[in-house]
Amino acid sequence: MIYSLDNARSLLAIAAILFFCWLLSENKRRFPFVMAAGALALQAGLVALMFAFPQTQPALTAVAGSFNGLAAATDEGTKFVFSFLGGGDQPYMVASPGGDAPFIFAFRVLPLILVISALSALLWHWGLLKVVIRGFGLVFQKTMGIGGASATAAAANIFMGMVESPIVIRGYLDKLTRSEIFMMMVLGLGTVAGSTLVAYALFLGPVLPNAAAHVLVASIISAPACVLLARIMIPEIPGQGGAVSDYTSDLKYESSMDAITRGTQDGLQVVLNIAATLIVFVALVALANALMALAPDVAGAPLTLQRILGWAFAPLAYVMGVSWADAEVAGQLLGVKLFLTEFIAFIDLSNPELAISERSRMIMTYAICGFANVGSVGIMVAGLTALFPPDRRALILELAWKSLAPGFLATMMTASVVAAMPEAMFR
Repeated sequence: MIYSLDNARSLLAIAAILFFCWLLSENKRRFPFVMAAGALALQAGLVALMFAFPQTQPALTAVAGSFNGLAAATDEGTKFVFSFLGGGDQPYMVASPGGDAPFIFAFRVLPLILVISALSALLWHWGLLKVVIRGFGLVFQKTMGIGGASATAAAANIFMGMVESPIVIRGYLDKLTRSEIFMMMVLGLGTVAGSTLVAYALFLGPVLPNAAAHVLVASIISAPACVLLARIMIPEIPGQGGAVSDYTSDLKYESSMDAITRGTQDGLQVVLNIAATLIVFVALVALANALMALAPDVAGAPLTLQRILGWAFAPLAYVMGVSWADAEVAGQLLGVKLFLTEFIAFIDLSNPELAISERSRMIMTYAICGFANVGSVGIMVAGLTALFPPDRRALILELAWKSLAPGFLATMMTASVVAAMPEAMFR
């Protein structure tokens, strides 16, 4: 069957997400119908462009090859520093299939984020990343009617983090309207940084065909969803906001070496934050499960935090397009992503023993590919209050928690758009 009820059900999820954000709107009379049409068309068009045409297969292969090449190059540096812990020759017999080096997260994944961060800074200094961001900014301007610094920030969020992208338009932060600031915050929570994209692709590569392409497309097409949901909740006041795109930037490096050095330093902060967050949250989950194990079994199994999250979010996953057989597992991933981190959710999703179909795994790749979680709100507030003028910090604090809902729903909307399209498109 080319099209099924699972596909059609996803259309209801899109409508429900738009309706929910409209209920939270500060001006329900100003629903952006034109922007909604443009955002959905842009999302569906980009997915079709990447997966529906045979001519794009070389591009998908190139994306996967570049990601694998970056991972392989990073492995060489990691082996040099950490020897056998980083995948080098083992000094003893390893009890693993084929005697391969053990996959240690701290030495095989986190160094990759360092390399991507440094490479991104270098490409920015050389101007290549600026050209790409400008291209996406023009697309957002033409299809969604946003302009000025907002279009640049939206494009930058595809490749940069929630703190790095505002630096690109730092010279305009004091001029942004309330609606534009909220949009920037939602974009920061609803997308991921390029430094983590490759890590996610590395996780999913063994269990999901075209994993690198799916992760890259997920980050790109979530940006229009973020812009749309932000504008629904806090519409722009007529006559305010940027009308003309300006791509000048305060983010500058003195030289290529300065770009590499500062990019590495920025990446180190990300690595330390990820490592510390994973240690703390995994420990807290284990502690919560240990406490709940004292309670009687439920439905023949011990009660765990993951099971509770699965039950709570299973209806959302089902409406989004996941089959009911996979809904509880998918619900667990959504709950882990929202209350812990998307990093842990991606690690869980990449488990080959996870009882979930390939289609559901693909949908969940899009659904969890965003920074929207409780911990990220604090990181975002800390970063933005340091960048914005002091007189605007109260506004940042006011909008921070409000931006979490549309940031979380944006990736669900993206996943729903993908789920609504024929499955044969992705084969």
